[in-house]
Amino acid sequence: MVQKEKVLEIRPVEAAFITAILMGIIGYLIIGIKVVPHIAIIAGISLLLIYGAIKKVSFRELETSMAEGAKSGIAAVMIFFFIGMLISSWMASGTIPTFIYLAVELVSGEFYYAIVFVVTAIIGLSIGSSLTTGATLGVAFVGASTALGISPVITAGAVVSGAFFGDKMSPLSDTTTLAASVAGADLFDHIKNMSWTTIPAFIFSLIFYLIISPKETEQSLEQMEVIKEVLMDLNLVHWYSLLPFLILAVLAAKKVSAIATLSAGTLSALLISFMINSGNASKGLFDLLYSGYKSGSGIEEVDSMLTRGGIESMMFSISVILLALSMGGLLFRLGIIPALLSLVQVFFTRVSLLISSTAGMAITVNLILGEQYLSILLPGNAFKEHFKNAGLEPKHLSRVLEDAGTVVNPLVPWSVCGVFLASVLGVPVTQYFPFAFFCLISPFITIFFGLTGLTLPKRAEKYNVISAKKGKAS
Repeated sequence: MVQKEKVLEIRPVEAAFITAILMGIIGYLIIGIKVVPHIAIIAGISLLLIYGAIKKVSFRELETSMAEGAKSGIAAVMIFFFIGMLISSWMASGTIPTFIYLAVELVSGEFYYAIVFVVTAIIGLSIGSSLTTGATLGVAFVGASTALGISPVITAGAVVSGAFFGDKMSPLSDTTTLAASVAGADLFDHIKNMSWTTIPAFIFSLIFYLIISPKETEQSLEQMEVIKEVLMDLNLVHWYSLLPFLILAVLAAKKVSAIATLSAGTLSALLISFMINSGNASKGLFDLLYSGYKSGSGIEEVDSMLTRGGIESMMFSISVILLALSMGGLLFRLGIIPALLSLVQVFFTRVSLLISSTAGMAITVNLILGEQYLSILLPGNAFKEHFKNAGLEPKHLSRVLEDAGTVVNPLVPWSVCGVFLASVLGVPVTQYFPFAFFCLISPFITIFFGLTGLTLPKRAEKYNVISAKKGKAS
């Protein structure tokens, strides 16, 4: 992002006024009219172009800033392509279906909410999509809870918590990839570093669900059995289908580059899929890399769970990201972001307040715009240089973006995730909100770590002392 190459020097008040109008337009279009994010962002870009023209900034300069802003997301775009191919190949090889089968095996009536949380976490981790997890297993769990006389509201909260734990920690997740890319962190370093805050949040959430879960239920979970039977009938459950995951895990542990790791996982899955199909329809195996895996079981819950992946499925996310980054390029080049940051420079004298400010901005973007990608993109680009100056690594920024950006979106009733999940689960956000423990706990833990300095480098602690002394001297 071209943060240092601003062409205008504007007052913070003027920057705040333009930002308020910008956020108002985008928020109204996304929340009020419910247009797709692309149109809302383009409207925001149009406003900034008009503002730049009024300020007599050449269109060549504005076009350059948009192009350079989008250029900063090329690394994420490339990884998104490979993730799309990985997901479709893992569906065809039975890797993800086998994970789903094993997870469903864990379901029983006892400690229902805790089991729902763990199973959806495993599924979310294996497929990298919180919304898909919620729309498939989540619907089944909420439906089963109603039949069993168990609270569907608490069940929905457990589904949302588990799904977003998996989404947050999965290398297949677009938000995980986006946060790492925006901050400039290695994808697998980012995931490893998130475990410091994510595992405690998971443990606390699990304890809460264990405490409030019913002790036992006598009725069987028929919907879960149907899913297991269909997966077996599709010939997608095999022990050797887990090999691509093991290969990916080993390469990730050895810190092999993300694209090389994802490529190895895809190629090994294609080989297994070729074996499962006895060498038939080899062209179809390659076609699915673009179009994704298509399930034809005839069972809607299973088909909606398995039909996904491919390069084509990533185009929506990629286009939103490129447009948002282009808008970010304009915000920086026109001096709007630098002017706004000057208003809160006092918060950058200590690392603890820098982390809290970043988390606060991510939460604010979610509340105002209800858009998950922007809650990562805007704070990430705004605070990236300040984290670097404070002696913090990119992985520390990406962790805060996920802890306060990704998981907060489903807690906002007018957000993209909130509206979707409330619709498919049949439970309003305002009702499941108090029981989405993982999503509620995560921002507090990341702020606590910032205040205490836990898991932060020693040079950042020194920065606190030096900055404090400078403040007193001035």
